[in-house]
Amino acid sequence: MATDLGELLVPYMPTIRVPRTGDRVFKSECAFSYDSPESEGGLYVCLNTFLGFGREHVERHYRKTGQSVYMHLKRTVKEKATGAAGGTVPRRRNGKVFLDLELSRDFNGEEYECEDEAKLVIFPDHYEIPLPNIEELPALVTIACDAVLNAASAYKKQEPVSWEEELQVSRHARSLRQQDNGVRIPPSGWKCSKCEMRENLWLNLTDGSVLCGKWFFDGSGGNGHALENYRETNFPLAVKLDTITPDGADIYSFEEEEAVLDPQISDHLSHFGIDMLKMNKTENRHTDNLVQRRVSEWEVIQEAGQKLKAVYGSGYTGIKNLGNSAYISTTMQVLFSVPEFQRAYVGSLQRIFDYSPLDPSQDFGTQMAKLGHGLLSGLYAKPPMKSELIEQVMKEEYKKQQAGISPRMFKSLVSRDHPEFSSNRQQDAQEFLLHLINLIERNSAGSENPSDVFRYLVEERVQCCQTRKVRYTQRVDYLVQLPAPIEAASNREELIAYDAKRREAEETMGAPPEPVRARIPFTACLQALTEPQNVQDFWSSALQAKSAGVKTCRFATFPEYLIVPIKKFTFGVDWVPKKLDVAIDVPDFLDLNRLRATGLQSGEEELPDLTPPIVSPEDTRDNSMSNSTDSPEIDESSVMQLAEMGFPLEACRKAVYYTGNMGAEMAFNWLIAHMEEPDFAEPLAVPSFLEPDPISEPVASALDNQPPEESISILTSMGFPRQHTIRALRTTNNNLERALDWIFTHPESEEEPEEVSDLANAQHNDHGPPITNGNSDSTLSPDTDASGPRVRDGPGRYELFAFISHMGESTMSGHYVCHIKKEGRWVIYNDQKVSLSERPPKDLGYIYFYHRLSSC
Repeated sequence: MATDLGELLVPYMPTIRVPRTGDRVFKSECAFSYDSPESEGGLYVCLNTFLGFGREHVERHYRKTGQSVYMHLKRTVKEKATGAAGGTVPRRRNGKVFLDLELSRDFNGEEYECEDEAKLVIFPDHYEIPLPNIEELPALVTIACDAVLNAASAYKKQEPVSWEEELQVSRHARSLRQQDNGVRIPPSGWKCSKCEMRENLWLNLTDGSVLCGKWFFDGSGGNGHALENYRETNFPLAVKLDTITPDGADIYSFEEEEAVLDPQISDHLSHFGIDMLKMNKTENRHTDNLVQRRVSEWEVIQEAGQKLKAVYGSGYTGIKNLGNSAYISTTMQVLFSVPEFQRAYVGSLQRIFDYSPLDPSQDFGTQMAKLGHGLLSGLYAKPPMKSELIEQVMKEEYKKQQAGISPRMFKSLVSRDHPEFSSNRQQDAQEFLLHLINLIERNSAGSENPSDVFRYLVEERVQCCQTRKVRYTQRVDYLVQLPAPIEAASNREELIAYDAKRREAEETMGAPPEPVRARIPFTACLQALTEPQNVQDFWSSALQAKSAGVKTCRFATFPEYLIVPIKKFTFGVDWVPKKLDVAIDVPDFLDLNRLRATGLQSGEEELPDLTPPIVSPEDTRDNSMSNSTDSPEIDESSVMQLAEMGFPLEACRKAVYYTGNMGAEMAFNWLIAHMEEPDFAEPLAVPSFLEPDPISEPVASALDNQPPEESISILTSMGFPRQHTIRALRTTNNNLERALDWIFTHPESEEEPEEVSDLANAQHNDHGPPITNGNSDSTLSPDTDASGPRVRDGPGRYELFAFISHMGESTMSGHYVCHIKKEGRWVIYNDQKVSLSERPPKDLGYIYFYHRLSSC
C-alpha cells in the first residue's frame, strides 16, 4: 500500500510545499465564505498556497490553479456523555483533537468536546487518504501535513509590532470553573485578606479571594499574596479590582504569566455579585462622578432590560466581536443594508469570485462580496431547531445569540498597514467609514462604485467684509458633520445648576450630583452648521492684503444617501479625547431643500482669481533669493505647543500653516489626519502664486513629474477626465487633496497641453483598456459638468433608516451597536445578537444614515 500511495502522489510532489516562516496557513476560514472545519463539509487547505476553501469553492480553486492536493479538515463538536451519577464521563484517551483552532461558537468547555479528522484529498477524483499515515506517505508529504496541522493562526502572523502589547484570550477563560462558595464582592472598600493592603488588589476568578499583587505589569507595590494563592491552589485567572468598567477589565493569568483577555469576564464577575455595567474605574475611594451617566447610556442604547425578540434569516446575520471590533461590524451592517452595495458586491458575487486573483484573501472586492453574502444569505443566521430550544430551556441556558460570522479575513485586509485599525484597540466608526470609502474608491476603477451614493458637492461662499466681493468654490464630501452646540440646549438652566453643584462637590470633597445630559434641538444643530463662520487671517485678493472674511456652506448637490455624524467627540484641556454627553431629537424625516446652494447672485462681484504671495519651495532653500516676497506667517506658539506633544517640528509648522493659524486644536486635527503621508515630517513647501505655463514646459518635465497611477485612478473613479487629472496632480506636486481643489477651480479647457495629452494617452495604453465607471450618465446631476465628480443629485428630502451608537467615554474605548429599519421595523445589531428593537434610542446616536425620498 505504501508503494501505491507513493506512486499515486508522485505526479503531484512538485506542487506540495512545506510552510515556511512568513507563510500564512488559512485552516480556520474559507477564502470565499465563512465555512470552517466545523461546517458540514469541513474545510480544504491547499498544500501549495495554504488557502482554505469550503466544499462549494474548492472546485473553483482547482480549476483556476490546477492544484490537486488538499488537506481536508473536519471538526465535530458534541456534548460529553454523562455517567450514571449525572457527571460527565472523562474524555477518551484516543479522542482526536489536534487542530490549533478556536471554536466558531461559544461552547462550555466542561460540557462539550471536539473530535478532529484530517485527510488528504486528490482532485479531480476526490481520492481520500486518512491522516496520520506516516508509514505509507512520502516523507515530504508527511512533513507538509504535520506543518499545516501545527501552524499558528494566519492572523497572528500579520499582527503589527506595536508600542502596546496586543492581548490574547486566555486558554482558561472558556473552561474556568468557579467555586460556589457564596462570596460576594462589594463595589468598594476592598482590602487584601492577608495583609490589609488597599492598593493593587486582585480578585481571583475561581475562589473570589481578594489579595494584593507584587510584580504585575502596572508596576505597583504589594506583598505578592495573589501569587502565593495561585501557587497553593493553581487557580489561574485574576482581575485587578480598580480597573473594572463596562468596557472591560485588566486580567492576568498566573499560569500563562501574562496579561490576557477573558471573553466571559462579565459572567465570571457576576458570579461574585459584580455587575460590570454598574462599575467604573476607581481608586478604592470615590466612584467616578460619571458612573450614573455611563450606566444609563449603556443600558439605554443596548435596550437592556427589554425582552427583545431574536430574528434570523437573510439580512439578520450577526457579526462576532473580535475584541474591540464593533466599529467595523456596525459600519458594515449599515452599508450592506444599502441596495447599491448589495448589487455591487452580492449581486455580482459569481463574477467577482470567478475573476478573483490567485490569492482571494488579499483582494478587496472578493472580501467585500464574501462579507456581503455572509450577511445577506441567511446561511449563518438560522434559527435553532425546536429540539435544541427545548433542551436549552430545560438546562436554563437559552441564548438568543446566533452563530454569526467572524470577519477576521476582512479586518486583516482592510486594516493592513494602518497603525490604528490593525490593532486590537477600539476605534472611531466615522474614521473607519471614511477609510473604507477611500478603499472602495481605489478599487472601483472599471466597475460600479457604490460609494457614489454618498458623494455630494459643497458650495463654499467666502466674502471679503471690506469690499463685499465674494468667491464661490466647490469641494467633494461624503459626510455632513453636524455640530452639537451645548449653548443651544433646551435644558440650559439645569446644566448651569449641575455645573455649579459639581464644582461645589469638588471643592468640599462631597458626593457628586446626578449628571444632567444636555438636550439639543436638531434645528439648533442645523443652524450651527449653516451659519457664517469667520475666516481667520483672510487674505483679500481685491485688497491684496489681509482683511476680515466670512464663509458659508451650502449643498451644491444632494447625495442619494445622507450620512450625518454628530460632533460628539472633542479634546479636553489636556488633549485627551472626550465625549460630549448630549441627546439630540433627530427627526425621522428631513427636508434640506432650503439649504441648496444658489451660486453667484445678481449684484454680487467676484474676488479676483489671485492667491496670496508666498515663498516658493525653491526660494526657501536658496539663501540668495530675492526678498520681494514675505515668508508665510506661522503662529510659533501653536507650533511649540504641538511640538511639545512629540510631533516633528516641521510637521507642526505645516499643520499650523495649512489650518490658517487657527490655533493648536485645529492644527492637531490636521496632524492626526495627515500622519500617514510620506512627506509628513518634510519641511514646509508651498507653491508660488505664479503658476507656471504648462504649455512652455518641456515634455521631459512632464515625464519627471509623472503622477502615481494610484492617484490617477482615485480621481478618475470620481468621474474626472484622465488628462485633466494628470495635469491637476502635476500642478500640485501629486497632492491628492490639493489636486481635487485645483480641478474645481480650473475647469477643463478645450485645448489640453499637448505633452499632457500625449503622456496621458501613453500611460493609458500602458495600463490596458480605458477606465470607465459602471454608473450610467442618467444618474449624474444635470447641473454637473462632465469633467466634475460623479454625483447623484436630487431632492433634499430624506428618511432615517439607520444609526450607529457609541457607548463609552471616547472613541478609544467603549462599544458600538447599530439600529437599522427593515421591513418597517427597527432592528438592533449588537455583535452576534440581532433582535427586534423595542425602543430605538434615536436621540443618543453617533452616526445617522438617511435615504432620499422619491419625488411626489
